[in-house]
Amino acid sequence: MLPAEIAAQVKRIQLVTGRQVADVMAGAYLSVFKGRGMEFDEVRPYVPGDDVRTIDWNVTARTGEPHVKRYVEERELTVMLLVDVSASLDFGSARRSKREAAAELSAMIAFSAIQNEDKIGLLLFHGEADEDIPPRKGQKHALRVIREVLARGQEEAERPPPRSWNPWGLPRAVVERFRKLKLASARAPRRSTNISYALEFCRRVLPRRTVLFLVSDFLDEGYLDILRHANRRHDVVCALVGDERERTVDAAGLITLEDAETGERRLVDTDSAAFRAAMRDAARSREARLEDELRVSGIDLIRVDATRSVVDPLLQFFAMRKRRLRR
Repeated sequence: MLPAEIAAQVKRIQLVTGRQVADVMAGAYLSVFKGRGMEFDEVRPYVPGDDVRTIDWNVTARTGEPHVKRYVEERELTVMLLVDVSASLDFGSARRSKREAAAELSAMIAFSAIQNEDKIGLLLFHGEADEDIPPRKGQKHALRVIREVLARGQEEAERPPPRSWNPWGLPRAVVERFRKLKLASARAPRRSTNISYALEFCRRVLPRRTVLFLVSDFLDEGYLDILRHANRRHDVVCALVGDERERTVDAAGLITLEDAETGERRLVDTDSAAFRAAMRDAARSREARLEDELRVSGIDLIRVDATRSVVDPLLQFFAMRKRRLRR
């Protein structure tokens, strides 16, 4: 049973992104992603102006009249979303988390693909493959993709305590409060990022060229070689999902920071200007290094901030790809 909160999020994303795909992105996706090549359509009589290289000599000899082969672009594509659901994606400093921003970006891509009769598939990953949905067409399938992105990492409620559980005779509202506190404290095993595993999984299950959207915060190491190899076989697009609060820290005295994926804790003094500058520089350096490495490897990058709209970065990416195709 789909939790009501996630169902509401899916409905909101469907309404917002569906309208944006129809109103803002019409034609942008279609003009950027081409089919796998040219497909034979028919043989027709030659007319002046046709390319002589397209003459079908067998039909011409048989009929005694020149005929040419006509080809059309094979438009159907397979688009695969590789979405990171590691614990670090739960972070969010504003109205939504990085996971929710990743879900909205995935929705924009999924609805764009479905609107253009392409197939859309999904791989959710962290330390390993978490959920694998093979590529298919249709709006219901796209909605399933979005629902899975949102649902992963948001642990469903455990079995509620039996009705007889109330040894102290407490009011029902108090018992419910204790139940929620108990569920909140029962933490799931931490989920670290393993981009190499996701790419290797796709290498094994995707036999033909595919458009791969890798959506992650890229808090991982040692994946660049397999990423470059994947880009030689497929069309790989990386989407870096971040949050402004990860780059800046306000002065708030002594606080304990915890790594979402390893659980490592560290007491820091946020009143220290040197510490705040070091955190800012480290975050910027990491993102700049990733951007440089992807550019050298010929892999496109979309930068998404969870505190802002995901539409503008995606439109900028489409515009950039379109300019590049014209060269």
